[in-house]
Amino acid sequence: MNEHIWNHRKPLSNLPKALASGTLRVGFIGGSITDARPRNNWPEPVAAWIKENYPQVRVYVENAAIGATGSELAVFRAERDLIERECDLVFVDYSVNDSDDPVEKRMRTREGLLRKLLRDGSRDVVLVHTFRQEFYRDLIDGGAPASIADFEKLAEHYGIGSVNMGLHALEEVKRGRMRWEEWLPDGLHPTERGSLSYAQSVIAFLQSELSEERKAVDSEAGNPLPEPLNAMHWGDAFRLDLSSIETEGPWLIRRWPHLEWMDQVLETAAIGARLSFTFEGRGLTLGFDFGRSASEFRYRIDGGEWQVSKRERPDWCGNDGWYRMFPAADDLSNGQHRFEMEVIHGDGPNCTGSNCRLALVGVVR
Repeated sequence: MNEHIWNHRKPLSNLPKALASGTLRVGFIGGSITDARPRNNWPEPVAAWIKENYPQVRVYVENAAIGATGSELAVFRAERDLIERECDLVFVDYSVNDSDDPVEKRMRTREGLLRKLLRDGSRDVVLVHTFRQEFYRDLIDGGAPASIADFEKLAEHYGIGSVNMGLHALEEVKRGRMRWEEWLPDGLHPTERGSLSYAQSVIAFLQSELSEERKAVDSEAGNPLPEPLNAMHWGDAFRLDLSSIETEGPWLIRRWPHLEWMDQVLETAAIGARLSFTFEGRGLTLGFDFGRSASEFRYRIDGGEWQVSKRERPDWCGNDGWYRMFPAADDLSNGQHRFEMEVIHGDGPNCTGSNCRLALVGVVR
């Protein structure tokens, strides 16, 4: 196998046990390339291959991927969407969606996510690297885009296997097995043919991992997590309950039927409505149901200067439906802090409403 496509590190130990037990729970987390809603992305052929080859096994698929989201949000979703659902195997896809984030930030969030998933030793984790047009030059020259190279540092440190699905598809194009437009007509989102190529690279990885040769290798199962590469990782990040937030004005906590990844949102459309809360940690990030009809807001921490959010609303952005994160702080002193926020209208050409729909308050400690 091409070692640049397939990187086998510690053998998968939980996957064979789950197959032998008769019940397997497979988790996926990532962005739009992995999202289950199109029904033809690469996790579908992978799940189908598992069921075809292990017909006696009850297979549960927990696809928690959401388009246009990164590891910053995944850190706060790992417990509910993967760990509490007792996944035995989790595929992580954030090389593309994290690639525009600063290196330090993405290394903190990614390592935090991996440490949460690996902490109790009850699941295997595999990284999968997809493709965006900006990765082309590095890959065609035999190198690694920075976002992938950074992820591979973590994979090596934690002994996590990885599959460069994008490179596998690029190799298929180079060999004439697939036309570029069959794979990636917009430079990012694969067609059904491209998704199948991605899936085939993952299936090849699993076939190797489930071979008798790999099973015979000492997996060092049960070993504690190594010391972190980045002491500022987000492995201890947690969610603040919405009911603990103090409000002024017409706020409601609503069960949220519009995005399946949001249980509830704290919502208002009133300009001037305020909220505040105290948190214990060194960082804070907020998650919203965002779109063109979303408000902006001004905020401050510990009574400091007021700052105003100015979030881009790209052409593909709808009126709502984008689970969007807003990092408020990540380098505070580790202790108690006070956050205050006031709803304002965005007062721009692409801001068409004043809806403030807060779904997540993430605290970093």
